[in-house]
Amino acid sequence: MINIIDKNNTYIADTVKIGDNCTIYPNTVIEGNTVIGDNTTIYMSSYIKDSIIGKNNIIYTSYIVNSKIGDNNQIGPYANIRENNDIGNNNRLGSFVELKANVIGNGNKIPHLSFVGDAELKNDIHIGCGAITVNKKVDSGVGEREKVKIEDNAFIGCNANLLAPLTLSKNSVVAAGSTITDDVPDNALAVARTRQTIKENYH
Repeated sequence: MINIIDKNNTYIADTVKIGDNCTIYPNTVIEGNTVIGDNTTIYMSSYIKDSIIGKNNIIYTSYIVNSKIGDNNQIGPYANIRENNDIGNNNRLGSFVELKANVIGNGNKIPHLSFVGDAELKNDIHIGCGAITVNKKVDSGVGEREKVKIEDNAFIGCNANLLAPLTLSKNSVVAAGSTITDDVPDNALAVARTRQTIKENYH
């Protein structure tokens, strides 16, 4: 059974397949070749197109296009899951997070206000508020971009900039406010910021 809270204010294309025990709230649009697994809840004003979404997901008011999402994920509110994401299981992708062309493993947390694009994330990674991947096109000029690769159990502090090509190895930590341009080895702390300077009577 599918529970559509308000059928008059919900649009679901006839190409969409939805599993059992799903709940869909009003003002949601689901179209294209979308497949949604069992026990998934989609809250109001979400937009989903051409995506495969697994079981037991909770989606709070978010935008998902041409992406694959596994099981037991929590998404949103106001997440922007753009094209070509392949997302695993048990992830938390929170408010105002934007994702594009990523491969994301399991158990990761990107709680809020981050952009992650053209990246490969393994498992159990935490990306702090305001952190971003900074990508550039590969020299071939065919539109492919350099990758940021983050391995298991890495921790990225708030407002960090990760400049591709870049690899952050297992258990690595990036200090808040850092701009990282060089690979970080296992178990290491990377800090790339100057010390605070105070100039008295400046104004």
